[in-house]
Amino acid sequence: MDSALSDPHNGSAEASNPTNGTTRPPSTPEGIALAYGSLLLMALLPIFFGALRSVRCARGKSSSDMPETITSRDAARFPIIASCTLLGLYLFFKIFSQEYINLLLSMYFFVLGILALSHTISPFMNKFFPANFPNRQYQLLFTQGSGENKEEIINYEFDTKDLVCLGLSSIVGVWYLLRKHWIANNLFGLAFSLNGVELLHLNNVSTGCILLGGLFIYDIFWVFGTNVMVTVAKSFEAPIKLVFPQDLLEKGLEADNFAMLGLGDIVIPGIFIALLLRFDISLKKNTHTYFYTSFAAYVFGLGLTIFIMHIFKHAQPALLYLVPACVGFPVLVALVKGEVAEMFSYESSAIILPHTPRLTHFPTVSGSPASLADSMQQKLAGPRRRRPQNPSTM
Repeated sequence: MDSALSDPHNGSAEASNPTNGTTRPPSTPEGIALAYGSLLLMALLPIFFGALRSVRCARGKSSSDMPETITSRDAARFPIIASCTLLGLYLFFKIFSQEYINLLLSMYFFVLGILALSHTISPFMNKFFPANFPNRQYQLLFTQGSGENKEEIINYEFDTKDLVCLGLSSIVGVWYLLRKHWIANNLFGLAFSLNGVELLHLNNVSTGCILLGGLFIYDIFWVFGTNVMVTVAKSFEAPIKLVFPQDLLEKGLEADNFAMLGLGDIVIPGIFIALLLRFDISLKKNTHTYFYTSFAAYVFGLGLTIFIMHIFKHAQPALLYLVPACVGFPVLVALVKGEVAEMFSYESSAIILPHTPRLTHFPTVSGSPASLADSMQQKLAGPRRRRPQNPSTM
C-alpha cells in the first residue's frame, strides 16, 4: 500500500530530480498551493461519491451485485499482508530491472484501469444517452465441461451502453500506456479509489477501528522507520497514487515536479466514512451527522498532513493524522449524542447488507490499488451482473 504524502522538494524525493546534473528551480508558492489544493479536492471526490454509491451497492437485490465485506479477522491480517507485499515489491525493484517490472505492471493496470474507469463513468454516461438509443443486451459466457458436469466460469451480461463506456475508457488506457501522462494516471487513480470505497465494505465500526489502527502503525513504520514506502512509490510506475505538478503554472501540462498522495490514504479512510454513512441511514433520522463529521475530519486530517510536510520538508505518513481524526471525531459526536452503544453495535451486513459475501482472502497485492481493482474485477467479471433499475441515481 502506498500511503505516504510526498513532496518532491524534500530530501526524500531524489528520484524526481533531474538526472543531468542541473538543479530543479524551486516551485512558486502559488504552484505549491495549487498542487496541494488539487490533491485535496481529488481525494474528496471518490470518498464522497464512493460512499453514496456504496449505499446503492449495499441495497442491491442480486447476490452478484453485493460488495466484498471485510471482517475483523480480515482487518487484523491486512497490515501484515500489506507489509509483506510492500517489502516484496521493494526487493523486486532492488534485484530486478525496474524497466521490465514496470512494463508488466503497466499492462496489468492498463486492463484493470479500463475496467475500473468504465464502471465508474457508466452511471454518469447513462444520463447522456438519448431515449431512442439502440441499446442491445449481450452475454459473455465461458463454461467448462459438458452435459451435467458443465460449470460456468464466466457469465457476464452487458449492453451497448457498457461497450460505449468501455471504448471511452480504452482511449484513456492507451493514452496512459503510451505517455504515462499524469492526467491519465489520475483518471485511473480516481476510478480505483471510487470503486474501492464503493465495493469494499466494513461490517461494523469495530472492524474499521482495527483496520485503521493497524494501518496507522503500518504507515508510521514504513515511512519514518525505513525508506521502503517512498522508494516503492517513486519506482512503481502505476496509477497507485494521485499526482499533481507544482510547476503547472510555469510548464503547463508538460510539468514534471509532482506532489503525490497514495491511494491508500483515500480508500482506507473512505471505506470507514462510507460505513458511517450507512450507519446514519440505519438510524432513520434523515440526518447524515456521522458521515459529514467524518468527512470534515478527513479534510482536517489531510490538511494537517500537508501543513506538517510543508513545515518539516519530509514525506509524511498521512494515516498518522487521518486515523485519529476520522475515528476520533465521530466517536466524540456519538459520546455527546449518547449513541456510542448504537454505533459499535451496528452491523452493516445484518441491517443494510443481508447476504453480503465475506471477503475470505486478500488479492496478490494487498492494500494497493491492485488489490482494490482486483476485488472490483472479480465483481465485474463475476457470475452475473444485473444492471440497477435506475443506474443514473447515486
